[in-house]
Amino acid sequence: MTYVIAEPCIGVKDASCVEVCPVDCIKSDPEAEQYFINPDECIDCGVCAEVCPVEAIYFEDDLPEQWRHYLQKNREYFQKQRV
Repeated sequence: MTYVIAEPCIGVKDASCVEVCPVDCIKSDPEAEQYFINPDECIDCGVCAEVCPVEAIYFEDDLPEQWRHYLQKNREYFQKQRV
C-alpha cells in the first residue's frame, strides 16, 4: 500500500509534502500539474498527508472513488522516469 496524491493538488503544487517526506519519494517536474508519490519508495508514514494544505493526499485504501485513477497516474509518472 502507498499514499496517493489526487486532484486537489492540480494547479496548487504546494511543496509542503516534499519538504517533510523522510524518504524523498515525492517528485514532480516543471511540466507536471501536480506532485506524485513513488509507490516503490513510499514507507506509508503519512506525514505528507498531515501537512498537505489542500488535503490531496490519501492512503491508497481511502482514496475517494472519483479519484481512483490517480493511483495509476502516480505509478505511470515513475514508470516514465525509468525509461
